[in-house]
Amino acid sequence: MPLDNQKPEAVQENDIARVFIHTLDFEVTRHILNNVLVKLWDAVDELTKLRPKKTPFFQVTIFGSARIKPGTPPYEATKDLSAKLAAMGCHIITGGGPGLMRAANEGAHLGAPDHPERSVGIRVDLPFEQETNAFVGEVYQHKSFFSRLHHFILRSNAYIVTPGGIGTTLELMMVWQLLQVRKLYDTPILLVGKMWTDLLEWARSNMVDSGHGLADAMDMNIPQCVDCLDDAVAVIRRHYERWEREEELPEASIV
Repeated sequence: MPLDNQKPEAVQENDIARVFIHTLDFEVTRHILNNVLVKLWDAVDELTKLRPKKTPFFQVTIFGSARIKPGTPPYEATKDLSAKLAAMGCHIITGGGPGLMRAANEGAHLGAPDHPERSVGIRVDLPFEQETNAFVGEVYQHKSFFSRLHHFILRSNAYIVTPGGIGTTLELMMVWQLLQVRKLYDTPILLVGKMWTDLLEWARSNMVDSGHGLADAMDMNIPQCVDCLDDAVAVIRRHYERWEREEELPEASIV
């Protein structure tokens, strides 16, 4: 049912509330759907503001390539790193797939064999990654990269980026930007491997030193490059020990 040939931007909320709209009225239908989607995102944004003062577990997300094979130096190094963190008490979160994700989950299994819940996989439907790796103790499944990336942000107290490709770079950049614009606070992001040192040098050269003011010099200090895995463990340990000392909020009284 047309609304006197009004354009979508002229449609008032009370007009829409009073009438039924035929789905063949494409412009008005599109306006309603867009309006509903915006409100849904607003609701999600509001809900994600609700955070405990202290998370129930200290959770470290390890990003890395799905293509690196077991037995290679990056695989074994990532597995060793994860094992040390899990033995410390950290929960290890990965994308749940093969490669360095599998290495991190395997390390969590080795470091805390009696605590399978410390090895977490946050999966997404991909044609070339159909199965969750065998070392995931707790799995979550997503249909979109957007919701999966958001889940990583909600679950993580720290991030470690190991060698990877386009997907790993996307995850690094997303966390970096959220820290830059202060949507995340005091959350370490550690970069392991020369490829990330080269990326930071490129960013500093082209975004800061070029004279175009594309980024501030302090933005380049947000990701921390570590020379070895023991350095990564030491940084995470400092944050973990501070997290242990944090006080819980008092329990809400039941009325």
